[in-house]
Amino acid sequence: MTAAIPSVRPVLILHTGDPDDTLKSQFGGYAEQLARASGLASDALEVVAVHNGERPRAPDQYRAALITGSPAMVTDLEPWSEDTAAWLREAAAAGLPMFGICYGHQLLAHALGGKVGYNPAGREVGTQTVELLPAAAGDKLLAGLPLTFPAQMLHAQTVLQPPPGSAVLARSDLDEHQMIRIGRNIFSTQFHPEFGPDFVRAHLERFGRRYAAENLDVPGLSANVRATPVSGELVRRFLDAYALSLIHI
Repeated sequence: MTAAIPSVRPVLILHTGDPDDTLKSQFGGYAEQLARASGLASDALEVVAVHNGERPRAPDQYRAALITGSPAMVTDLEPWSEDTAAWLREAAAAGLPMFGICYGHQLLAHALGGKVGYNPAGREVGTQTVELLPAAAGDKLLAGLPLTFPAQMLHAQTVLQPPPGSAVLARSDLDEHQMIRIGRNIFSTQFHPEFGPDFVRAHLERFGRRYAAENLDVPGLSANVRATPVSGELVRRFLDAYALSLIHI
């Protein structure tokens, strides 16, 4: 294990929520799962639980920011979420590299002028196929990736309208805005690079009755869950591309 250089500013994880206690006890909270996906040593990270009222320092105190998923809904306009959206606007204006996931994807869009709401196509869960779009061509974050790859999904709301001037990099059958780039160095995904197949299977088992009531094919979704190595490397690729002086474990 290689330690991070102490003088390097940390990567911020904006922690916006967690799975239920049963899943959290098995797999860790969303910040823990995202920290593992980052590949960074713990002393290279700073986790700020904004959903519990904690507040990050000024954007210039961080190397980059990662924003977790959450069971909350952006459209509820919770005070902590709106405070975080204001911080994201400040960070974007300061040029901070950022990567948002699910709720983080939606919150970035909301903060920067897009529109978020319930997905008209319905809930998207399990392992689904992501397709890169022409705007992804030439992007160094996505260089060399296949045009389609599996990714873990777990969302009811989505980005209905991306922020002005953004580029839509990927889609899925149920969501036209699976991955977005805003400006030069802000990226977000509706899918979850940080989730492993065991977590997704356990989630489907735990909430299977709810999803069956929505006419989802829970046995079929569970049987289709599989590893997502291409998606799973995106957080590290982002940090490699936009926070080069950080050291991976």
